[in-house]
Amino acid sequence: MDDLTSIATHQPCPDCGSSDALTYNSDGSTKCFSCDTFTPSAEVITTPRKRNNTTSMNISFVEGQCISIAPRGIHKDTCSKYGYTIGELHGRTCHVANYRNLEGERVGQKYRFEDKSFQCNTSIGYFYGQHLWANGGKKLVITEGEIDCLTVSQLQGNKWPCVSLPNGAASAKAIFKKQLKWLSLWEEVIVMFDEDEQGRNAAEAAAHILPAGKCKIARLPMKDPNEMLMAGRGEEVIRAFWDAKVWRPDDIIDGTDLYKRLTTPRENDSVPYPYYGLNALTHGLRKSEIVTFCAGSGIGKSAVCKEIALHLLKTTDKTVGYIALEEAIERTANGIIGLAMDRPLHLEPFTPDEAYDKAYKETVGSGRFYLYDHWGSLDSDNLLAHIRYMAKAMEVDYVILDHLSIIVSGMGDGDERRMIDNTMTKLRALVEETKIGVILVSHLKRPEGKGHEEGASTSLAQLRDSAAIAQLSDMCIGLERNQQDKENKNRTTLRVLKNRFSGDTGVACNLLYNKE
Repeated sequence: MDDLTSIATHQPCPDCGSSDALTYNSDGSTKCFSCDTFTPSAEVITTPRKRNNTTSMNISFVEGQCISIAPRGIHKDTCSKYGYTIGELHGRTCHVANYRNLEGERVGQKYRFEDKSFQCNTSIGYFYGQHLWANGGKKLVITEGEIDCLTVSQLQGNKWPCVSLPNGAASAKAIFKKQLKWLSLWEEVIVMFDEDEQGRNAAEAAAHILPAGKCKIARLPMKDPNEMLMAGRGEEVIRAFWDAKVWRPDDIIDGTDLYKRLTTPRENDSVPYPYYGLNALTHGLRKSEIVTFCAGSGIGKSAVCKEIALHLLKTTDKTVGYIALEEAIERTANGIIGLAMDRPLHLEPFTPDEAYDKAYKETVGSGRFYLYDHWGSLDSDNLLAHIRYMAKAMEVDYVILDHLSIIVSGMGDGDERRMIDNTMTKLRALVEETKIGVILVSHLKRPEGKGHEEGASTSLAQLRDSAAIAQLSDMCIGLERNQQDKENKNRTTLRVLKNRFSGDTGVACNLLYNKE
């Protein structure tokens, strides 16, 4: 299947008149996605040939004339060397690129028409011009198209080996795999694909296939070699050839390339928590981090999260997404509005008044606050998809997810440790992708002896049955409160259990909850 690819898309369809629904395939066939018309490979002049002197096989060829391609600055001697001709297919004048195997036999043709559409007369499994350099050598240049191949060859006096992909960027990976044995005959393979997204992606995919250190990437200041030739900048193409650097994955960084990044002042994107002591240890809340608040049941994790959400809305310009899986969105929203009003709205009947409207507009109705009305849907993939939508479509900066344990419980029977591991891994990847900050709530396992409801200290070892919560969180903060202590039952201790940012851990502060 790698051999059959789309070589030209969004072309006009002669059957239904669509301006961009037709696709040309590498075997010469076409498919219109508007009228659903499929046209097999066109019949052209048929020339019999022998394969291995035993098997007779008919392939259709257009016999063209070798002349200079003046509009592209390509000389006749260059065209002659590569067998690039001008011919006619079904009454339409076209460029004809003749493809040959390593023995020099013509095995296929590619046609380029005036409207820039392409067509092939068979599936092609060779680089264009490959037969000229069958035995390998020191340096090989590979371009994306035939015209670029002719350009680079001509700029080097048609002496240095140069070939091109059979069907553009889409065919790079397949042809590199198919011709890996031949590519291995070269000391250096220099990839000079187009300077667009497709070209760069194709270069990356192709480079992965070659042995480490063999592939080099040439970078051009314009889209492709021929465009540079026509702009009178041919010498820069040659310079790009000699200056090509050995390919390495984008995520492996040479320290010598880091100086500018290291010395360029970066804006501190930390925002403070509403608690001074917590800021002293953590240096605030940052995007691209997962902060996990953990505690036993009923300790006040959700209340602290609502306080942080209110603080972000009232003291910063950040946008907040709130996902509370154990309560309706009305309870969540009124909880935050109530905090802004210093009134426990969830405990008393109330009538909206001027104070309520003011608090609403400053918080939930500010245009910077979004909730997920989950309606009992706790599927983790669906939930993560909604978080991604909040991040990318609504441009949310921070998402509060309360809480992890209920997500896992909604995934049905199974290995809880494995389910937590999978969910945390996906959440970590999502944070890295979207660069949002996530405030996550997680329950703790019951410790031996005194329970959390009696003020037992928190620890990372109590984070459910998975080490992934602690490993993949940037910050873990435990909440401790003795619900049975009459004098201190409304006092909560915040303990930093993990701090990847600065390393500072320990008791950060105490919070006093005022019921009134």
